[in-house]
Amino acid sequence: MKFFADTAELDDIKELAATGLLDGVTTNPSLIAKSGRDFMEVTKEICDIVDGPVSAEVVALDHETMMKEAEVLRKIADNVCIKVPLTIDGLKTCKSLTSDGTMVNVTLCFSANQALLAAKAGASFISPFVGRHDDNGFNGMELIEDIRLVYDNYEYGTEILVASVRHVIHVLESAKIGADVMTAPPKVIQQLFNHTLTDKGIEGFLKDWKSTGQSILA
Repeated sequence: MKFFADTAELDDIKELAATGLLDGVTTNPSLIAKSGRDFMEVTKEICDIVDGPVSAEVVALDHETMMKEAEVLRKIADNVCIKVPLTIDGLKTCKSLTSDGTMVNVTLCFSANQALLAAKAGASFISPFVGRHDDNGFNGMELIEDIRLVYDNYEYGTEILVASVRHVIHVLESAKIGADVMTAPPKVIQQLFNHTLTDKGIEGFLKDWKSTGQSILA
């Protein structure tokens, strides 16, 4: 499963990229606003750090203006992936962009029917929001299971990009179901490293090593 960071904070992206774990980045207007940076500038800097797809979202709601915005955004870098909402105009834009080779991430998906429409429109990625789904009394992981089944039934090439990831269990369940990608805040990705037995093991090894009085660098 690919790991994308859901952030516009450059320091966090650089730190994760240095581990070799980061396959891409997703942004949205809220994350850009939180960073306090210029949208075009920060997107370009992210694209320079990450080789994989970097999602940059249009803010228009009509197809014609979405296309104009997408034309500006995809000039930022070759790895820009245009993010569009799951609306009729969004899917029109998706179809137009993917037809000429541009990557498109269709976002704000909350049903398998919506995911089916996005796949038929040629989406590169579909972004079901599991955390928000859970918040509203639904089971986000069941949504991922349904989309996986539908896509496998018809061998759609659209990648399932699990979004609105709130905790490490979302990551594990997504991997078990067979999602293609998950995007999470850096904090969640960093929590994947944590285990009390790992910490205790390191503590024990260091204690024993100290008792030898030796140094590898001596």
